[in-house]
Amino acid sequence: MNIDIILDQIFKLPEHSKSVLKNLISEVEFPKDSIIIKAGKVERTIYFIKKGIVRAFVPQENQDLTFWFGKEGDVVLPMKSYVDNHQNYENIQVLEYCTLYQLKIDDLRQLFETDIHIANWGRKLAEKELVKTEELFISRQFRTASQRYEELLTKQPEIIQRVQLGYIASYLGITQVSLSRIRSEI
Repeated sequence: MNIDIILDQIFKLPEHSKSVLKNLISEVEFPKDSIIIKAGKVERTIYFIKKGIVRAFVPQENQDLTFWFGKEGDVVLPMKSYVDNHQNYENIQVLEYCTLYQLKIDDLRQLFETDIHIANWGRKLAEKELVKTEELFISRQFRTASQRYEELLTKQPEIIQRVQLGYIASYLGITQVSLSRIRSEI
């Protein structure tokens, strides 16, 4: 996915501001299974997914807890580092060979000081990520695993096709056996 499209999805910038922002963005590639963001660190980079799929997870004693999948056009944003410059709690793993755009958070913060359009873009980025988090929280609290699976099928069918079932079961908060049962019922 083109970086212009990704940036515009967040907030439409005037061309000059977009050009300034794009000059700070570079393209990077990661092989499958790379951990691009590690829990317990202050992350200095935001990523935008050009091609590929990633997952966010929290390591647990017996099994990782997957709580988010990102695909083409999505933003990989460690919120605690972005907002408060604190250690983040999640790991981000590349699930297939990925091409990402990267932007250093410190560079972005400097632009916030000099360009009101980019500052507004950064605010909209945080707001959109907050809404996604709220939707995820509500889904986990008030929907059954079957409802969450059907929602995943409807809103992100490519995840079902491209992500291994163990990660999907973890995302739904169930075992693979339960996921198999849900899949056979649908």
